[in-house]
Amino acid sequence: MTKCILVILDGLNYEVAYENMGFLQALCEAKLGKLYQMQCELPSISRPLYECILTGVKPAFSGIVNNQPSFSKQTSIFEYVKNAGLRAGAAAYHWIFELYNKMLFNPYLHRYIEDEALPLPYGVFYSEDDYLDSHLFMDGESLRIRKKLDFLLIHTMNIDDKGHKFNSASKEYANATKKADYILSTILPKWLEEGSSVFITADHGMNEANTHGGLSDTERLVPFFVFGNSFSFNECKVLQTQICGTICEILGVAHDKTICKDLLKGKK
Repeated sequence: MTKCILVILDGLNYEVAYENMGFLQALCEAKLGKLYQMQCELPSISRPLYECILTGVKPAFSGIVNNQPSFSKQTSIFEYVKNAGLRAGAAAYHWIFELYNKMLFNPYLHRYIEDEALPLPYGVFYSEDDYLDSHLFMDGESLRIRKKLDFLLIHTMNIDDKGHKFNSASKEYANATKKADYILSTILPKWLEEGSSVFITADHGMNEANTHGGLSDTERLVPFFVFGNSFSFNECKVLQTQICGTICEILGVAHDKTICKDLLKGKK
């Protein structure tokens, strides 16, 4: 069975990813990966799009339509994995904990969790947007190794944080993107050597007004990188609503979500 890792680089728009992620683009140029342009669903804000990515349900239908505290009513990838007898975990912003463990985050109780009774049983969660991406990737990789995870979500906030503070055309936003690319250069080769299928994307983009939520290309167009032997690397259109089902398909777990068949090797 192939294991899967999903990296969500919060707030990263397609143009800045394309221009600044030299390591990931090097793998793509060497035909070891593929970058697709994806249009995020609406509204182009975080909590609704975490739900969309992780359950395959558009915000208009999921009921998660803003960033207010809320709990998912859908079946998430974490539950599909758990129901199949596999292990899933996350190193992520605390909103992920709230959505899928269906309780408000208490930093003194929920920063580290190992509780197989929960829908999302293994995790390291943070609540400060400037929590260092370098530390977060260490959190995620440590969790993956220690708990022998079949599916890992790593969700970073530094790019989004810099976009809100300085805007999408700033050197700070570009440099945060380059920093994420550098961190990935230290860890992605290991994932691929171990045979994992890796997805790297963003929930939404960022505009030059230091925000997002609207319909402009800078807010809606995001990168979608794939690496590993599961993928065809064919030209195709990938929808944000297809990520959950496609990961489940690679993991071989039962699900009722839509998938992007053209993305996968051997699927027609």
